[in-house]
Amino acid sequence: MAAILLESTRVRNLHGLNWFLRSRNKRMSERRTGKRWDVSLDAVWDGKSGNYTARISDLSDGGCYVDSLGGVTMGEIVNLRLQLPNGEWLSLSGEVAHHNPPVGFGLRFVDLSEEQLETLRSFIEYLKDPSAATLIKQES
Repeated sequence: MAAILLESTRVRNLHGLNWFLRSRNKRMSERRTGKRWDVSLDAVWDGKSGNYTARISDLSDGGCYVDSLGGVTMGEIVNLRLQLPNGEWLSLSGEVAHHNPPVGFGLRFVDLSEEQLETLRSFIEYLKDPSAATLIKQES
């Protein structure tokens, strides 16, 4: 019984920590120029500490928030692949702008090709109005 209560407290504390860290980083969001979109996308990323699975919880054409237990350092360049709703994977790279161990980290996209940026912006248009936008052109 004590183990169950301890685990329940640990989970509750982790959720509280996530809320606290997100609200603390709200000041950072005020410096952002682009709108952030709430999403829930599967992702994989690799950095200095290894490769990990993750969940992307917000996204813009300038960056994203990566929910992951993997460790990163400020300024680290991370390779990220996120799975779009049509099953396609979009590869991006970014610099760690802030991190909240063990919850996740904010990533600022860097060195995106025109094709990557076009795909990312196309997906964001899809988020704005799924019925009007084409996510990614499928080859026949």
